[in-house]
Amino acid sequence: MSRVYRHDVLVIFNPVAGGARRRYLTRALSALRAAGATVELAETAHAGHARAIAAEAAQRGARLVVAAGGDGTVAEVAAGLRGSGAVLGLLPLGTANVLAHELGVPLRPEKAAAVLLHGRQVMLHPGLALWEDGRERLFVQMLGAGFDAAVVRGIDPAEKRRLGRGAYLLESLRQLRRYDFPTMALALDGGTFQPAANVIISKGRYYAGRYRCLPGADPLQPGFAVLRFTRAGAFNAMLAGLSLPLHLMHRLPGASLLRADSVALRAEGPVPPAQADGDFAGLLPLRVENVPQPIPFLVPRD
Repeated sequence: MSRVYRHDVLVIFNPVAGGARRRYLTRALSALRAAGATVELAETAHAGHARAIAAEAAQRGARLVVAAGGDGTVAEVAAGLRGSGAVLGLLPLGTANVLAHELGVPLRPEKAAAVLLHGRQVMLHPGLALWEDGRERLFVQMLGAGFDAAVVRGIDPAEKRRLGRGAYLLESLRQLRRYDFPTMALALDGGTFQPAANVIISKGRYYAGRYRCLPGADPLQPGFAVLRFTRAGAFNAMLAGLSLPLHLMHRLPGASLLRADSVALRAEGPVPPAQADGDFAGLLPLRVENVPQPIPFLVPRD
């Protein structure tokens, strides 16, 4: 069922995003207001602020809350809206915008604004990472453990703003020399732990942009696609990077594509890092489960 939102649109934006993204935001907000929407803009001041703003908005009865940013911002806003029934919208201002590609949200600001006004609702099923100390983190697209998380952890934010995706390439080259490739183990749906070198737990098909690495995954359904790699080392990490534009990472030697409703990860020696939706998330061990309450999300009508 489609709905038209004509008022009470809260847009949550990270001002650190830079001048070009602020100009994108200005164009999107102008399109919303020209269509008759009453728009409130809230700018974040620190990590976790987007979640707090979204939660407060949901408590006061906000109908539509929009994440203006990348997948990490979307995840924060979704965490704040969890269980409230408020609708989540997206203005994709991130580096990779994986969820936008996954669900067809346009990258042009005027077209993305049109989705907020006239889009249809679907139910987004995020994942939830949980640590033994009680900490938790919602993710909308994927969680990675191993080399890709080391790259994310090492990214210089200023370099990322300046170079965009190029910052990931540069940091990947640095990590090929620095990262020790510690082993880990994963267990699916409460089963036996199996060894792994790197793991990607994904809600969607795409990875790092529009690279199809996890066919069959669907963020509108519960459960996860799990890409397990058993071959470690710099050569295999380079091979994975080269396979990305060919959409063949899931077919690499030592790779297996699995399905699960829950995943447990633990270290088998030195502790590997984890990343969620492109942001450093912490260290193993952790487990991943479905978020019990799916979140209404706006996508194009066609």
